[in-house]
Amino acid sequence: MTLPPAAERTGALADVAVLMPAFNGQADLERTLASFVEDAPVYALVVDDGSTPPLVAPAVPGMTVEIRRMPRNGGIERALAAGIDALAARGFRFAARIDAGDLAAPQRLAKQRARMAAQPALAALGTWTQVVSRAGAPLFMLTPPADAREIRRTRFLRSPFVHPSMMLRIDAVLAAGNYRIAYPAAEDLDLFLRLMERHECANLPELGLYYELNEGGISATKRRRQIVSTLRLQLRYFDALNPCDWLGLAKNLLHFATPYRILRRIKQTVYRARPD
Repeated sequence: MTLPPAAERTGALADVAVLMPAFNGQADLERTLASFVEDAPVYALVVDDGSTPPLVAPAVPGMTVEIRRMPRNGGIERALAAGIDALAARGFRFAARIDAGDLAAPQRLAKQRARMAAQPALAALGTWTQVVSRAGAPLFMLTPPADAREIRRTRFLRSPFVHPSMMLRIDAVLAAGNYRIAYPAAEDLDLFLRLMERHECANLPELGLYYELNEGGISATKRRRQIVSTLRLQLRYFDALNPCDWLGLAKNLLHFATPYRILRRIKQTVYRARPD
């Protein structure tokens, strides 16, 4: 099914579309889309990054789902860029990111949409995130800063946003150059840094996403590539007068030398796991 044009969409979320890149994992896709609980119709674009067999749009009550199939598996950067372009062509104003396997907290879209409407200077808005195991057990919370100035100050010391929790203003993303392949596995930080050069970006200080810790995800399987890309971004945007940039550089170098499983244990120790 193709997402309807702007004139045919209804409800308070008519200008919002969920944007999900996916490669295989039909069951995870269905579970994620079914997790959205909103008081208005929800529109979702799934970018199938060359899955075998091709992904199929599930029937989800209250949701219209379109599958856009890429000609071949080209990576998340290309899939997201294609998704943003497709949503812009269909007249959507906001793209709400999520990944297959993650779950949305109730009313996540409505809360983010209301905040972005009330604060037009915002180009991106994330949420706090509960990290869970594949079995759904809570592991730890990710609570990035809410304030735009604090996010800029600490952008390299800690992750400024949880990418699958983000709502993005599509025109701002396109003006900044869309998602790019220049920084493999760090396409989100690359985009956020470019957005922050021109706009305000913030986080809602409340739970909006349940993020499934997947040992096969990018953070695990492409970790060194991700760290190298992050280091390149740190050097490009480095501010010698900001102590947090120095600390962030040291932290990233330490990550490069530390095994992923040890880092995960450290996070579970540092961050206090919270119940639903």
